[in-house]
Amino acid sequence: MNVKTGFKLRPLGREFILVGESVEQVNFNKMITMNETAAYLWQKVADGKDFDAERLADLLTDEYEVSKEQALQDAKMTIDTWLNAGIIG
Repeated sequence: MNVKTGFKLRPLGREFILVGESVEQVNFNKMITMNETAAYLWQKVADGKDFDAERLADLLTDEYEVSKEQALQDAKMTIDTWLNAGIIG
């Protein structure tokens, strides 16, 4: 997987929103919001390099006190959410 280009992560209160920087990315039918943890992961993989659930899980265990099993489960759910939103491919 990799992050699609043209998006900028912006803080909004205690959450974050992902904003399309060009008209092609704008879909006014859905707003992409992220909590602090998802935003942390997004920032870590927004470099354009390939990532998978294992890499996200490693990032989670490095930053938070969470078991590898829970981190992997959360990473897979995050990837599914991002795929459904069309922001990774």
